[in-house]
Amino acid sequence: QVQLVESGGGLVQAGGSLRLSCAASGLTFSSYAMGWFRQAPGKERDVVAAISWTGGRTYYEDSVKGRFTMSRDNAKNTVYLQMNSLKPEDTAVYYCAARKRLTSTRPDTYDYWGQGTQVTVSS
Repeated sequence: QVQLVESGGGLVQAGGSLRLSCAASGLTFSSYAMGWFRQAPGKERDVVAAISWTGGRTYYEDSVKGRFTMSRDNAKNTVYLQMNSLKPEDTAVYYCAARKRLTSTRPDTYDYWGQGTQVTVSS
């Protein structure tokens, strides 16, 4: 049974930082591309960042470029999202997702999802 478990969310003031983690089990982690998505109330779930199965390539949505960094540790079956210079508009539930092999920005192409972790940025 595949499980993705996010952690690290919380309440932070604007300009602050958070580091999200996503621990994977039940799959050959190193064969999966991973993505971080977020969904704010009343909005669609959108990609934030994605990383290839080797970790050699990353993608960032324009609004987070230069502020967020996605990384993975295949030895620990874990992906991370370091979020710096947080803004109130970053407030959302953040989800990690796994997709076999190739990275994608489309949520409907991902096979497995975590339960999400809330990130709230106060102004």
